[in-house]
Amino acid sequence: MSFYETLRHFADSYALIVMFALFTLLCLYPFRPGAGERNHHAATSIFKGNDDGDQ
Repeated sequence: MSFYETLRHFADSYALIVMFALFTLLCLYPFRPGAGERNHHAATSIFKGNDDGDQ
């Protein structure tokens, strides 16, 4: 078996599982317990100090 075939077999099986697990973990990361305050700060930080053009 050539090196290419070995790498292709790895990419077709185990690497796909690792990429799916990583994708799932990254998608669930913002929903972990205790992340609400940090998420709220990240979502509203763009509006801090904004006077909306009122004078």
